[in-house]
Amino acid sequence: PPPPPAQPIAALPPHRELLLADTDLLALEDANPNADHNRLANAKAMLSDGLKHIGEERFTLAVTNLPAKTSNEHYYLFFQDIYEHLETGGHCYVVVISGLRNFIKRAFNEVFGNHKKIKQGKHYTVAMADKE
Repeated sequence: PPPPPAQPIAALPPHRELLLADTDLLALEDANPNADHNRLANAKAMLSDGLKHIGEERFTLAVTNLPAKTSNEHYYLFFQDIYEHLETGGHCYVVVISGLRNFIKRAFNEVFGNHKKIKQGKHYTVAMADKE
C-alpha cells in the first residue's frame, strides 16, 4: 500500500519539522511508530482539535484533508487559525470533496486574499492559498 500522506511530506525537507495533528486517536497511535519505522525523526503526531492544542507554533506549510460534514463557520475558524499560524510566505493546501470547491475558493479569498485550484477530480479537489 502507499505510504500515509505525511510520510512523503516529512521525507522532503529533513531539516524541517513536521507536526501531525488529528482528532482521531487511533490514527495517531500509528503515526509516531510509522514515522520512527520510516526514519522520519522530523515528524511527530499529537492529538488536537484543529489547531486548538498547537499553542504558539508557527508553520510554513499546512496540509489538511478537510472533513466533508461540518459547518461553514467551522471551516472559516479553521482557515483563520491556519492563517494565524502560518509564516508570511507560507502555504495552505486542502483536499476537499469537489462539491465544496466554490465555497473553498470564496473562503480562501476572504481569509488569505488568494486561491489557486491545484487539481480537480470527479470526487475531490486540491486547492491552495498563500499567506502574503
